[in-house]
Amino acid sequence: MHSEIALRRAAAADALPAADVWLRFFAAALPSVRCAHDEDDVKDWFTRVLVPQYETWVATADTAVVGVLVLSGPELKQLYLAPEWRGHGLGDQFISQAKEQRPDGLSLWTFQVNGAARRFYERQGFTEAERTDGSRNDEREPDVRYVWPGREEKERTAAA
Repeated sequence: MHSEIALRRAAAADALPAADVWLRFFAAALPSVRCAHDEDDVKDWFTRVLVPQYETWVATADTAVVGVLVLSGPELKQLYLAPEWRGHGLGDQFISQAKEQRPDGLSLWTFQVNGAARRFYERQGFTEAERTDGSRNDEREPDVRYVWPGREEKERTAAA
């Protein structure tokens, strides 16, 4: 991966390419998890909801969308990378962007079976806060909530 990566706010034209990243990531990284929505529903959700109504960021390589980050208040709602871009530092760039946008703290949910994501978020300073049986998510998959307390809290804790 030698392309220059650019992070920017998503535009309407990015919705379908971002949905494609989501679909490809889900299929590659979560093969044991039932995808609760078909391809058309995912594309519609990105087009009508995520991109226009949330703080959505995309990563582009050349002109192709290769990653998507969605923030809503203090919650990191979505972080997905094109499968071929995993392990190349793009997730680190997105987390840095999210922390810059939300310096007071972040929370997120991921599936318990997604060990790679859990290890990634823990390396980024997130700590496990809660586990559920999955009854509140569309996939009905046990999940885990992670929190990052924010810069001030981390500095205050380090100084104590």
